[in-house]
Amino acid sequence: MLTKELAWDLVCEHVKDEGLRRHMQAVGVAMGYYAQKMGENPDYWEAVGIVHDFDWEIHPDLDRHPIKGADILRQRGVDEAAIKTVLSHYTAGTGVERETPIDFALLACDEITGLLVAGTLVRPSKDIRDMKIKSVKKKWKDRRFAAGVDRDHVIEVTADFSRECFDDKLDLWDHISNVLAAMQERAEYLGLAGQEAA
Repeated sequence: MLTKELAWDLVCEHVKDEGLRRHMQAVGVAMGYYAQKMGENPDYWEAVGIVHDFDWEIHPDLDRHPIKGADILRQRGVDEAAIKTVLSHYTAGTGVERETPIDFALLACDEITGLLVAGTLVRPSKDIRDMKIKSVKKKWKDRRFAAGVDRDHVIEVTADFSRECFDDKLDLWDHISNVLAAMQERAEYLGLAGQEAA
C-alpha cells in the first residue's frame, strides 16, 4: 500500500519546482482531512494526494500525464488502487472513471488548493492561518486572480463529490472552508505559516 514516505520520495525524485511540490502536499493535506471525516485511512489518502501529479515535470502534457506516471508507480510497487485513483483524476485522457470516495475526493481537492495557496501568497503576512473565507470569496469572484483555477470545474467536481459521498449535502463553500481549515492546521508543513515561509 502506498505510504506518505514513498509518495514523498517519488515527488522529491521527479519534481524540482517548489510550487508544484507544495500543490501536491496541499492536496494531500485536504485528502487526509476528508479521509478522517469519512472514517477512511488518512495517511493513505494523504499519500495519494501527495503523489497524484508527481510526473508532471517529466510528462508536462496531458497526452502522457498521468498515464506514463502510472507506469513508474507500478515499477515502484505502488498498489493498483492508488494508481487507479491517480488515473481517475484525468478521465478524459486515461478513460479511468471515478468510482470510489477517494477518487471523487482527489478531483474535488485538486484545483481549489491552488486558489488558497495563491490567496495566501498575496497576503502581507503570507500566513494561511490569517485567511478568512470572506477573502477567498472575493478572490473567487475575480477570475483574473489565479486564472489557472477553473472555477466551473471546481463547482462541477465538488458537486460530484457531494453527490457521491455526502448525499448532496456538501455545498461548494462548505467544501472550500474544509480545505482551508485542513491547510491552516498544517500551515508550517505547507510553508504557508508567514515569515518562516519567506
